[in-house]
Amino acid sequence: MSSAPIKPGLKALGFALVASAALVSGAAVGAERSESLNAQLTGDIAPVHDPVIIREGDTYYVFNTIGRYIGVKTSKDLKHWTDQKPVFEAMPAWAKAAVPGTEGIWAPDISYVNGEYRLYYSISTFGSNRSAIGLATSPTLDPSAPNYGWTDKGMVVMSRQSDDFNAIDPNFIKDENGRHWLSLGSFWTGLKLFPLNPATGKVIPGTKPYSIARRPAPAGGPAPVEAPFILHRDGWYYLIASYDYCCKGVNSTYYTVVGRSRSVTGPYLGKDGSELMRGGGTILLRADLEEKQRFRGPGHAGAFTDEDGTTYIVYHAYDREKDGAPTLRIAPLRWTADGWPEAQL
Repeated sequence: MSSAPIKPGLKALGFALVASAALVSGAAVGAERSESLNAQLTGDIAPVHDPVIIREGDTYYVFNTIGRYIGVKTSKDLKHWTDQKPVFEAMPAWAKAAVPGTEGIWAPDISYVNGEYRLYYSISTFGSNRSAIGLATSPTLDPSAPNYGWTDKGMVVMSRQSDDFNAIDPNFIKDENGRHWLSLGSFWTGLKLFPLNPATGKVIPGTKPYSIARRPAPAGGPAPVEAPFILHRDGWYYLIASYDYCCKGVNSTYYTVVGRSRSVTGPYLGKDGSELMRGGGTILLRADLEEKQRFRGPGHAGAFTDEDGTTYIVYHAYDREKDGAPTLRIAPLRWTADGWPEAQL
């Protein structure tokens, strides 16, 4: 998901942030209050992985990883969701050539930039960093509009086995100086930030990435970090990231942290001063108390700010009552006096 410039006729559709540690220390992600938004979600809310959200007109759109291609869900009220036609009908030819063996498109990010919607997406095979991020654009998200239609613009950036990063999980951010950036990353040496050409939406050739988050690996295994999302608010850049393991159903250990910086390139620190480049940060969403919580492994979070100024976090979690199905979750945020987000679960 990404930060989005204001579309003419709409208020900001930018993306905001996630919850804070104070909220999760005893609060159950799945033990919802009956009046919470999460408790009111209905319709096609599973299966869902890696959701991102944006609004055009009176319709909310969630793009997500589902099946082989990028799934799309729509809602008029943020509560009842309906599946729509996927973005792609086949793998782009460039993607099959760049990453042999790839069979799916993962982890989308959606923004409104320079008069068009830009959808970044991931191409990879599981466990490999021979990966690439592509870009597709459309003038509208409304399939009934006469000018609707996605145009694939090809590769944005690629990682190879010789690289120390993995080019998946993209997220667009426009900084306060008008510069465009793409954060990305999963495992390896952590999360990276690349400068973009604003006209094309692609990485500027010859540029090197900034490192913005990393978890030093313990002896005998990796320390997973992935799914970056950056929000700019009140002079701060907030970086959220997912730690540990997704995609294991109710055994998933995914959780989300946040850090902030005065510069988009970092360093990002948690509320306690811990460094995201050293595996720190403030916990945002976490499923503790396993015996009591229905929804496990909340993560791959993004957010957006609606027309009324309310900011929502969107993420997936695994439903213990439905065989661990990855399920759409949405919660409004509030901001503390010292500028940290808390999710109203």
